[in-house]
Amino acid sequence: MKRWLAVIVAVLALTGCGYNDFQRLDEQTKSAWSEVLNQYQRRADLVPNLVATVKGEANFEQETLTRVVEARAKATSVQVTPETLNDPQAFQRFQQAQGELSSALSRLLVVSERYPDLKANQGFRDLRVQLEGTENRITVARNRYIQSVQEYNVLARSFPTNLTAMVFNYDPKATFTVQNEAEISAPPRVDFGTPAASTPRAAPAVAPSTPASGTPSR
Repeated sequence: MKRWLAVIVAVLALTGCGYNDFQRLDEQTKSAWSEVLNQYQRRADLVPNLVATVKGEANFEQETLTRVVEARAKATSVQVTPETLNDPQAFQRFQQAQGELSSALSRLLVVSERYPDLKANQGFRDLRVQLEGTENRITVARNRYIQSVQEYNVLARSFPTNLTAMVFNYDPKATFTVQNEAEISAPPRVDFGTPAASTPRAAPAVAPSTPASGTPSR
């Protein structure tokens, strides 16, 4: 009996390790994730006005517009719940959908370079500035979330706090993968005012002169 009592006391002592840290980091991670969602939603809200403005440009590439509309629809259709953070597959679906929207928007901005009237449209320029600012805020929010999850997951996987995690169901949380993070972390930046500098052409090679035949006179 004493032996089992000692074991129980030891387990309780170990499981008490890190409990307050788990509480703090769990709340910190949820707060960071909420900010990520807010910024992604802000971006999604900009897309309809951006698409409507671009549609006013005659002969704009319809395929590019269609990709943006479809990517937005997919990104906003992914169901995100508090359990998403503990479901790697659900988190991956969310991440993939947002990455596709980032790619589609970047493509739209690149294509818009070919349309001078669109580039001069003040409404389009204002939306582009708002989009770029939102992309920057997404990057900041996502990086904060990654850091919070990293700190939380280290605690959940380290001894003896991993015992606390098991007892109180503090499971490791999903985060952005390094590969996809590299792909979507850079916000689209397009200069609408300065034309791209032309690449200087290499000067043609000059053939070596052929020495004159014969012996020079003295």
